[in-house]
Amino acid sequence: NQSTTDRVEFFTSHEGLVLDYEEAMTKKDAVPCTKSTKEQPEEAKNVEFFNMGAHFLWIGNRTRQLDGAHVEYFRGLANPIGIKVGPKMPPDELIKLIKALDSKNEAGKITLITRFGYKNVSKVLPKLLSAVNKEGLKVNWICDPCHGQTRATKDGLKTRDFSEILQELQITADIHKENGSRLNGVHFEMTGEDVTECVGGPQELLDHDLHAKYTSACDPRLNYAQSMEMSF
Repeated sequence: NQSTTDRVEFFTSHEGLVLDYEEAMTKKDAVPCTKSTKEQPEEAKNVEFFNMGAHFLWIGNRTRQLDGAHVEYFRGLANPIGIKVGPKMPPDELIKLIKALDSKNEAGKITLITRFGYKNVSKVLPKLLSAVNKEGLKVNWICDPCHGQTRATKDGLKTRDFSEILQELQITADIHKENGSRLNGVHFEMTGEDVTECVGGPQELLDHDLHAKYTSACDPRLNYAQSMEMSF
């Protein structure tokens, strides 16, 4: 028997953006469900739809319209679902969205991924926490401190500031604690390579340093040194 220390549980996740692709990865599957009786347990099976392209998918901040195709697709999935929550999300709309995607209020089904920008956290997060707690909704909370800090340099490169990323994470954690809530995780964009895409950090990178090794075709990532500094 292989020791549990020799195995790694590896989970994948991505934004469910291109619905043609996501639909092609979706299939029905039978989920074992045990029904206990006094005589003996009975094995039953529920048939549900799963996206086989990832364990966990999320709806982006730009595609979360209540009457939109993405919400219609996601509400039929048995996968756990994430919702990106930006600074303009009204509390009542968030409540409606959670209930649309998880009518059974199932613990672990919905994860709210907040991405406000460090200047907006104190104004927005307490209201959302209050609304979710008032409704008794069983959600997880994750902080994405990267996307709210994105800006363009004079040369047109997208970048983020290490110190601002850290501030959003710290403020978010403090507000959860003050409100009797729990921050369940974080969502970073990072790489183990020595790229120059985000400013600041232990290397004290500036805008003019970014051209040295800017390799991202999309969003700027924390490099190895910045990621390690953020971790500790």
